[in-house]
Amino acid sequence: MDDGITAAMRYKEIVGLARASAENLRNWEIGRADELEARLAEAHQTVADAAEREQRAVDRCTRWWKMAQHNVEGLSWLPEDEDPRPVPTARPGYLEKYLEEVKPSYQELVQAVLSLGWRAKRS
Repeated sequence: MDDGITAAMRYKEIVGLARASAENLRNWEIGRADELEARLAEAHQTVADAAEREQRAVDRCTRWWKMAQHNVEGLSWLPEDEDPRPVPTARPGYLEKYLEEVKPSYQELVQAVLSLGWRAKRS
């Protein structure tokens, strides 16, 4: 069964197909590597953004805490407390909600201290 194709021609055809397959695989691998690098860069940026948001939240809460401490420092009967610590069960998605609750809570504290009168505040 000879249809005019020699073994050399068949060999060249097979080698050509192998080269094309290797080129296609290499192009796919390069594309996949680029995609993974982009996803990795995006993940690094997401982590950096989260760290920045965390630091801003820590700074904001620390300011509120210091203001609260200043308001109660004259109350000798109130035990000194250590600085607040992060709550491991807090949900990151609720950060803005948590931060919104700080100001009204602080204002309640100020009103409570003011309502104590001067005798309760004496050291």
